[in-house]
Amino acid sequence: MVEDADRSSGGTPERGFGRTGKVLLSIESVSKRFGDLVALRDVDLDVHEGEVVVVLGASGSGKSTLCRCVNRLETIDSGRIVFDGRELPQEGTALAALRADVGMVFQSFNLFAHKTVLENVVLGPTRVRKVPRDEAVEEARALLDRVGVRDKESRHPAELSGGQQQRVAIARALAMHPKLMLFDEPTSALDPEMIREVLDVMVGLARDGMTMVAVTHEMGFARRAADRVVFMDDGQIVETGEPDAFFTEPRTERARDFLSTILRH
Repeated sequence: MVEDADRSSGGTPERGFGRTGKVLLSIESVSKRFGDLVALRDVDLDVHEGEVVVVLGASGSGKSTLCRCVNRLETIDSGRIVFDGRELPQEGTALAALRADVGMVFQSFNLFAHKTVLENVVLGPTRVRKVPRDEAVEEARALLDRVGVRDKESRHPAELSGGQQQRVAIARALAMHPKLMLFDEPTSALDPEMIREVLDVMVGLARDGMTMVAVTHEMGFARRAADRVVFMDDGQIVETGEPDAFFTEPRTERARDFLSTILRH
């Protein structure tokens, strides 16, 4: 949908916002199994500060598993993950501190249904960061304004559209001042008309220099905002490169087959 909108407007894709600096996230020879299923096979990936990495691949290729391993929602079987100079902690307060620095936006929003929009955004900073409530409320309102749902602050999630709920989820993650944002198929549960409003918020974050790893099927977003595309298949990173090169001249047969299928629909 974004791709079509970009073409119809005649504009130039706006990718390349990243400001590559030090390596913020290093994934080193990581493997993960679920019983007999090998989900990840010796995956290596570095993500630099200010970089936007979009992970593409067919369903079951390992994209979401990789994303969930970064903040230890899934444990790894071998290899290691280093975030901001420290190996991923196993448990306890160190793991809680890591998760405070890594914001994650899921497919299914995961908002607290019994709390208002404002309360959803304020909860993390006050409980985890120990930010005074008045300060947290002020920043939460600014973030809700940034993502375009300030007028919904007193509503409950069930009163919002899917796109509005996902934008609240993004505001909630940003309220923690994360060093890295993970997006796991953030538009897959949305109706087509709601996808653009969420992707526009993500593009804005990329423009502002937020370090991001986004698992998505949105090719237009990858072309518009990514500094680097990572293509996965069968639990492995098969190809990686700049968006223009990947979309116009993919180097591997598996990437060519994937793109021919996706871009046909």
